[in-house]
Amino acid sequence: MPQYPIAPQRSALILFDMLEHYLVPSDPERAQRIAASRVVENAARVLAAARAAGMAVFYANADHRADGRDWIATIVDTDTDLQPWPDGPRPAPLPPVARHPDRARVVAALAPRPEDIVVPKHRWSAFAGTHLDLLLRARGIDTLLLSGVSTDVGIASTAYAARDLGYHLIILRDCCYTERAGAQEFFMTRVFPRLARVLDADAAIALIGAPRSGERAAGG
Repeated sequence: MPQYPIAPQRSALILFDMLEHYLVPSDPERAQRIAASRVVENAARVLAAARAAGMAVFYANADHRADGRDWIATIVDTDTDLQPWPDGPRPAPLPPVARHPDRARVVAALAPRPEDIVVPKHRWSAFAGTHLDLLLRARGIDTLLLSGVSTDVGIASTAYAARDLGYHLIILRDCCYTERAGAQEFFMTRVFPRLARVLDADAAIALIGAPRSGERAAGG
């Protein structure tokens, strides 16, 4: 019997930037790596289990103006692939989803339903400047299941914020993805276990359906 089953009515699944730009790339090599990770397939299985259990589903989706007026161009050493700028530090470029809004849709396999909540975000963290925390607390939610792209960017930023806001957090290991070599393993083994439970899709699905009578569910 699990010590901390997941109580669906007090939990929410958050799908972070599960967008076509990131998960259906035009580059065949990238597409092959993403397919091999099975991140969409795994997330779809957790999503189905969450919906079947009546768990709230939230989407945190990048939302930027094409003219960049809502973007903060902080001075950085490298591009998003950690390639140094040839002429030294420069302002961070506008995110690609702003330049290609037609690719900012959630992938079809994970598409939101009318009852789901879509939270537009303008920074890495799903909490920065959004009403996500307000919506979660209004529903009495204290446990978050987090999945999406990229592990070392938006997932990490959101995880830190969730921890500091007092949420119980579950990072879905095989439902998160990043292109940066070594980053997935580093965050899943050296960073996230200190602020969350790190589970794969099968373990999370089992806990969603675990008996809760007489057990201490996550968050209580």
